[in-house]
Amino acid sequence: MSDIQALDLKGFVMNSVKSVFQTMLSMEIELDNPPDKEGICTNGHIVGTVGFAGAVMGTVNLFVSRTFGREMAAAMLGMTVDDIGSDEEVNDVIGEVCNMVGGDLKSRLCDAGLTCSLTIPSVTFGNGFKIESKGWARHEQLGFRNSQHSALVEIYVKNSI
Repeated sequence: MSDIQALDLKGFVMNSVKSVFQTMLSMEIELDNPPDKEGICTNGHIVGTVGFAGAVMGTVNLFVSRTFGREMAAAMLGMTVDDIGSDEEVNDVIGEVCNMVGGDLKSRLCDAGLTCSLTIPSVTFGNGFKIESKGWARHEQLGFRNSQHSALVEIYVKNSI
């Protein structure tokens, strides 16, 4: 069994985010550090979250602006932004993108001997809220940029055994 400190979580997640955006959204996204959490959260934002339970516990959070969320939904659904009819479509896409990134990380953790299960994704959206976790062995943040939009992925993990 591996120690969570020894794993290249940033590398795993960076490759996963780039792959998911390219494959599922036909979007190029590049690493953009330092992360721009304040910029993303200024005028309304969406946060997709999945959790892990088992030999390792934790969460993966994906933060995007509402505008970028609508563009992501349009790209995944093969529509224009103007054709997106509801927040539900956007929330479903954000949850699915977060689920894909979290699923890839889960596979990497299991390959390292840290068997875990993934929770169903949840999505929170609105203005003026924060999502923070405390008391984890590792906390990583990765910022990404796609043309004029930013995204942030936060990872919180710890060994549970």
